Amino acid sequence: MSGRPSTAGNPAVSAAAFPKHYRLIKTDEYSSVFGFRKALKSRHFLLHYRPRSAEESPGARLGLVVAKRFLRRSVDRNLVRRLAREQFRLMRSRLRSNDFVLRLAAKPSALDRQAMAQEIQGLLSKATSSRP
Repeated sequence: MSGRPSTAGNPAVSAAAFPKHYRLIKTDEYSSVFGFRKALKSRHFLLHYRPRSAEESPGARLGLVVAKRFLRRSVDRNLVRRLAREQFRLMRSRLRSNDFVLRLAAKPSALDRQAMAQEIQGLLSKATSSRP
């Protein structure tokens, strides 16, 4: 038995999860979002998006691209990914049925968790209000 508590059957934990059907996984999925050529820009990030068709399952999905050339240390790249997943998870119910790819587009001078989380949240809230 592992040291982790069991989360099976706990609706609070399962509602807070980030299951596979909310993620972009395949290369073709990323390519279709980049090919749609629509994006929102912030200081450090680009949020590419593509509306999902009616025959696809409803809901927003997220893909992440954090390049090594902007953040050399894997610890820093993983921090940005964790912050992005958390903001997406918190805002998922308000997002349109789109595929999103959040891409780090500029090297941050300092990794401030709160500032990065607010920047990601701002981009996602723009995606809820703007008309594609």
